[in-house]
Amino acid sequence: MTTDKINVDGTLLERPFRIKRLGHFGINVKSPNESMDFYGRLLGFEVSDHLDFGPRIPEPARSEVGPTIGLFTRHGTDHHSFVLFPKGAVSKANPHYKDHPDLSINQITWQVSTLKEVVNGHDWIEKNKIKILRAGRDTPGSNWHFYPVDPCGHINELYYGIEQIGWSGLSKSAEMHTIKHLKPPKLPHPSEYSEVTHALDQGIDIHAGLRKDVHGPETFDVGGVLLARPFKISRVGPLRIFVDDMEQSLAFYTQTMGLQVTEEVLVHQHRCVFLRANTEHHSIALYPKALAKDLHLPNPSSLLSFALQMGSYQQLLDAVSHLRANGVKFMELPRELSLGIAHHAFAIDPDGFLIELYWEMEQIGWDGQPRPAHMRKAISSNPLDWPTHIEASSDSFCGEVFLGPLN
Repeated sequence: MTTDKINVDGTLLERPFRIKRLGHFGINVKSPNESMDFYGRLLGFEVSDHLDFGPRIPEPARSEVGPTIGLFTRHGTDHHSFVLFPKGAVSKANPHYKDHPDLSINQITWQVSTLKEVVNGHDWIEKNKIKILRAGRDTPGSNWHFYPVDPCGHINELYYGIEQIGWSGLSKSAEMHTIKHLKPPKLPHPSEYSEVTHALDQGIDIHAGLRKDVHGPETFDVGGVLLARPFKISRVGPLRIFVDDMEQSLAFYTQTMGLQVTEEVLVHQHRCVFLRANTEHHSIALYPKALAKDLHLPNPSSLLSFALQMGSYQQLLDAVSHLRANGVKFMELPRELSLGIAHHAFAIDPDGFLIELYWEMEQIGWDGQPRPAHMRKAISSNPLDWPTHIEASSDSFCGEVFLGPLN
């Protein structure tokens, strides 16, 4: 890596970008439509757009891969915060998966603040000989991006400017995606406002996008708002992945991507490392693949779990109860796998992936130090043992804020 400091909008940094948060995430599943019963009806993700991988697959193989339609879903105003892609079609359409058959993650996405960071970051990472799968602008989603690959083959994405979905619930009209960008743009680039104005001048119906209605009747009182389930997802992440070589993976996520190590712990004598992008205890955690055998996970892959944050402790309790009542199974894992998170529970999705539900995460201050281990309360890993209410901590309701109305 180059060592000279780089001026990033007036601040000197080690790299020409600064990751602000884990933006969105995605997995490859047997059938996205079938998975949406769990992720949509039960968890509340709304479909914002579709993507057909069929045209990318040779005609003779299309009938062999199963479903070809991928789904972009959201829990807030970002065009997508969680993506479900069809495993068979994606593996056939993308040669990258042939070399990494254990990959079930289709993207680990990191948000930066400016388009300049995407453009300059692309050139910097390319100069440092890190593999980049592709670059340009995503449609649907409208986010400028590039895709660097970690040493284990996990596809990361750095992006700027994802499409926002407002009160109407409509995504952008497909007609506004006619221009395909396959490389970073020349700077400066026209604003989003000017692109919409241009579409209107061309007579494009900008209100012709996709809108999916809420799943089921709104019968649950969540903080004074009627919703279709007794909780609201407020954030996606953190993410937990298995890696082949801890040192190589740490070098990628710290030296290349700029994440910071918060804490390490031994689980079954295996070194586990937690890294953060902002003030949260961790955005991603790395675990050695040897540990996976000791955990006996229902879906052996490079993904240990991904997390969904609830808006409150009460919502977490209600989410666990709601999923159990709908037949969802849970799995208990060593609490050390989730340092920095107090009450949490691992639900199992239809493909056997683990979804960690929680509501509160430790925040890291100016000195970069996590809470000492002896100051963390002992909490049962079985939600049935949790109390009906708890005392607030210094981290309660802190961290990334959910914007907009709950529905």
